[in-house]
Amino acid sequence: MREQESPLRMRTKAYALRIIKLYGALPKTAEAQVIGQQLLRSGTSVGANYREGSRGRSNAEMAAKFDLCIQELDETAYWLELLIEAGLVAESLLAPLLDETSQLIAMFTSAVRKLRRKGAAPNHD
Repeated sequence: MREQESPLRMRTKAYALRIIKLYGALPKTAEAQVIGQQLLRSGTSVGANYREGSRGRSNAEMAAKFDLCIQELDETAYWLELLIEAGLVAESLLAPLLDETSQLIAMFTSAVRKLRRKGAAPNHD
């Protein structure tokens, strides 16, 4: 499979596009816009970090970039939760995006674990 066809590559880009659309639909209050800018930064960086990581020169380098993806996803979840808990966006509207965030965290966590196991395994070449 060529890299540009990777399901995770497509999924992280679709995720970023959903974040961009959400930002555009947020209320124009100062609170919503400040939270939205943080959300926009963290949510769109996931795909960029994935792309960098997928081209890593070693398992350790890939794992480090994928760890950044997990951190950015967790931060994105935080901003989504704040939008809900502050009453700025209805939970029902953000529930699918929060679910996708959780799924991506699980996928990257699994990938990091596998990469670290590979990196720790002796090389029998």
